[in-house]
Amino acid sequence: MTAETLETPAIRPAAVEVHDVHKWYGAHRVLDGIDLTVQPGEVTVILGPSGSGKSTLLRVINHLEKPEIGYVSVNGELIGVRRHGERLKELSERAILAQRSRIGFVFHNFNLFPHLTVMDNVAAAPVATRKLTRPEAQELARELLGRVGLGDKTDAYPRQLSGGQQQRVAIARALALRPGIILFDEPTSALDPELVGEVLEVIKDLATSGTTLVIVTHEIGFAREVADRVVFIDGGRIVEQGPPAEALDNPRHERTRDFLSKVL
Repeated sequence: MTAETLETPAIRPAAVEVHDVHKWYGAHRVLDGIDLTVQPGEVTVILGPSGSGKSTLLRVINHLEKPEIGYVSVNGELIGVRRHGERLKELSERAILAQRSRIGFVFHNFNLFPHLTVMDNVAAAPVATRKLTRPEAQELARELLGRVGLGDKTDAYPRQLSGGQQQRVAIARALALRPGIILFDEPTSALDPELVGEVLEVIKDLATSGTTLVIVTHEIGFAREVADRVVFIDGGRIVEQGPPAEALDNPRHERTRDFLSKVL
């Protein structure tokens, strides 16, 4: 495996459609009719205040959360459900896990296995889901860890790494599945300020690789630099979306302007 192969996703970049998605917990409506289309290879950055539904939307996309109304499709395939006449019927957990293996997810708190080395954290999933042999998965892991600047940390354990290094391992782990889309849930929110840059640089590199990225973040400057489109969510609804030059520099909606005035 060469560095050249790492620049090209093994499957085509994913197109994502979120159709009229509603999600609530008791009386609290978290998502209130979300419609969102992400084109193949597009970098979409989702902004909004805390509690606006950003992270829940990501979790609905890979069916970690089940919507009460609406559906999500990736490359035309319904996620977590199948059509049964006029209704949607939940897939088996095994089928859902197979779908999730094609959707990379990078959590804000890393979610690494503490008892596994960095190498094994990255190599485990390709063995389990892509049926690579252990030597093949280890070769892939070495290549990906090198790509995120951690080629010398293969034998380390997560507790021996900084937060920024752990998040870079988590990104390498997501890449190991060769997903057509990677979801990032506030990937720098758990990091000390001096470590944020190293993680954002890795994501910037990914943004040029052709993989579809959907990124929830509060890093406005980063959004302006890498996003093809910025989506602003408030109260479970999409209030504004457009290219960074429009959504960030010349927003149409008062709620967007108010939010940006407090974070810029």
